[in-house]
Parts: sequence; C-alpha cells; structure tokens
Amino acid sequence: MSLNRIFSIAPMLDWTDRHERYFLRLITKKALLYTEMVTTGAILHGDSERFLRFHEAEHPIALQLGGSDPIALAQSASIGEQFGYDEINLNVGCPSERVKSGSFGACLMAEPGLVAELVNAMQSVVGIPVTVKHRIGIDDHDSWDELCEFVEKIAACGCLVFIVHARKAWLKGLSPKQNREVPPLKYEVVYQLKNKYPHLSFVINGGIRSIEESKNHLQYVDGVMMGREAYHNPYILRDVDRFLYGEVEIAKSRQEIFNEFLPYVESELMAGTKLHAMTRHIMGLFLGVPGARAWRRYLSENANKRHADINVLVNAFRKLIF
Repeated sequence: MSLNRIFSIAPMLDWTDRHERYFLRLITKKALLYTEMVTTGAILHGDSERFLRFHEAEHPIALQLGGSDPIALAQSASIGEQFGYDEINLNVGCPSERVKSGSFGACLMAEPGLVAELVNAMQSVVGIPVTVKHRIGIDDHDSWDELCEFVEKIAACGCLVFIVHARKAWLKGLSPKQNREVPPLKYEVVYQLKNKYPHLSFVINGGIRSIEESKNHLQYVDGVMMGREAYHNPYILRDVDRFLYGEVEIAKSRQEIFNEFLPYVESELMAGTKLHAMTRHIMGLFLGVPGARAWRRYLSENANKRHADINVLVNAFRKLIF
C-alpha cells in the first residue's frame, strides 16, 4: 500500500503500545501510527508476539526498531514485515540512557556511514518502506554540513523518507525529558532540508500542538508528526481526517469514541489483559469536559484493583457532566 504521511503519531516509549494505537484509531482513521521503539533484542531473543502483535484496525501502522547491528536489524525488519507492518522505521533520535548504552538511538547520528549500512541491510530483505527518524544534530555535531552529510549518505542507499525531530540532542548532561524541552526547536532547519533535497520526503516532529500548526508546517514539508499533545489531549485528533485529509465524515463525539472503545476493553479483559493497561491511555479523552478530573481520579484509584472490570469505566463515565 502507498502510505500517506501527511500526519502521523510519534513513536513514544511506554506510551504508543497496541492499546493506545487502537484507541487513537477510533478518533482518526487516516493518521499513520507508530509503535513504541522495539529493540532487536526484544524481537529476536524475547517474546516477539508480545512486542509486535497489533489489531488489524490499526493500519496504517509503522514499526520502529532500535538497534545498531545490521544483521539483527535485517532479521527484525523481516519479522516485522511478516507480522503485517506497513513501514519499518529506524530510531536515530532517542537520547535515553538505555538506548545510549546499547549504542543506538541518537548517538548513531555521529556515524552516518553505519546508519546507511543499517538501512541498506533492512531494505535488502523487506518490500515495505524503510525510514529514519533522527534529530538535527547531537552534542557538538550539529552543523548544517554534518546534517546534510547524514541525509545524503542514507538517501544514497535508497531511503526516501526522513522524520526529523527539529531539535538537537545533548547526549551528556540532559535527561530524555530535558532533551524534549531544552534544546530549542529549529523548524527552519527541516524546511531547509526539504528545500535542498526536494526529491526526498521530510516529516517534521517536535513541539507541535495543534492541527492549525500542522497545516502551517505542511506549507514547507511533506508531513507532520505529533507526539505528546496527541497522548495527553487525544480528542485534538478529531479534526485530522477532515482538515488534513479532506474527509467529509463528521468527527465522532467523545462519548461515541468511549462507547466504541468498550467492546475492545471487554475482549481484552477476557484475554487476560489488565484494565489499567488500557485505561491509562484514555485519561485525556474528556479533557476540558466538566467532571474530567473526577473521571481521571476514579480511573486512577480503581483500574489497578485486582478484579477491576468494565464497570470501572462505566462508573468513571458517570462522573462526567454533559
């Protein structure tokens, strides 16, 4: 299938799991969804079914891989394709300690030749797109020339899509949270990349908080990726399909989304999934609605209980005032 990358939801560690993605798909049918980063070790030496399975409704969906060994990445990409993913994405942007200790993530930006080798290895075994998500620089390796060298070496292998977090990353001295907030956003750098390499596709990421902002960015780049705002305030996505993809269908109400999520919760509970694993992702659905604080409190206090069932959600919903 041909992927439309006008709008996508960022891969977020511990957040964009299969329950979150199914929930988001109830709000937007068009946005491209990404898994949280999955390491090659988890796929090749762990429970790959646990890490990779997803609901058919989640399409279009991309698998983000973390790793720095070409053989392991090629094997993992191949497995991802067999599972039915629509795209394989390589993480070259995450600055967390557990990523750095494995010599992958953002630190790979210092080795564009290696990244090109990794991309080439994956492309050689899959028929779906292989893309790269990266920063505009790391530490003192943040010049325009270094960024261009990075893009050119990877593009030479046939990679056509670059998802760019418009901040540099400091691998020493800043926490992952600080690396999402402290280095200044430089959207103009991503615009310049698109201007210099018009034959490549660039998706911009970092600090984007509204559909209106997204529309503005799309004047200069090929796509927009939204992260934490979509998680904390998911109903913002109600306008994605209409305003960015030209769909005419009227957006669902929050209540309709809630009601559509209930059958999924019931089926997962029957399969042994804990209620909190699902409810933790929908806390922000009623953000701004009278009673939202009571809704969140009730879920927080009750969804973790040993025999928590669908009634917890029903009772939490009753706290809301419409």
